[in-house]
Amino acid sequence: MTQEKIMKRRMIRAIVLFLITLVALVVFIGLYLDERNRVQETYRTQFHSYLDQASSSIDSYLDAEGDLPLRYRRILSDISGANSFAFLMTGLTEQQKRSFNELHTCFMKYPEQMQDTERLKAVHTAVNDISQDLDKGFDEAAEIVASIDKKGY
Repeated sequence: MTQEKIMKRRMIRAIVLFLITLVALVVFIGLYLDERNRVQETYRTQFHSYLDQASSSIDSYLDAEGDLPLRYRRILSDISGANSFAFLMTGLTEQQKRSFNELHTCFMKYPEQMQDTERLKAVHTAVNDISQDLDKGFDEAAEIVASIDKKGY
């Protein structure tokens, strides 16, 4: 065998290995994108589930006559879970994530103000609007946060 034939064989072998590697890379990229979309859908489902739970917890709090601290902690827990998934989702803007995080912070830092009946009704409306994928829900949440006296109890 001459040197030319050996080099030709090696070149063909390198091209075939390159093509196989390229095809494998494309397949793995496709699998990665599919899995990422599936995970994002799971985050979205969990986010909406927590929002629905928060809505029913607020209803329970507003209709209840006793054990209000437990019902408030349930609302806080549901809002906290939704907040966690909101930051994992890619479908929300940074402003929307910030707005929901500030609402969550108000529930944690200002429970006396957040337990007001009118404010809870406004939160209930905002949570329902967010759950229905309406942008105005985040605006309503921002208005609720703006209405909180940050220097108050």
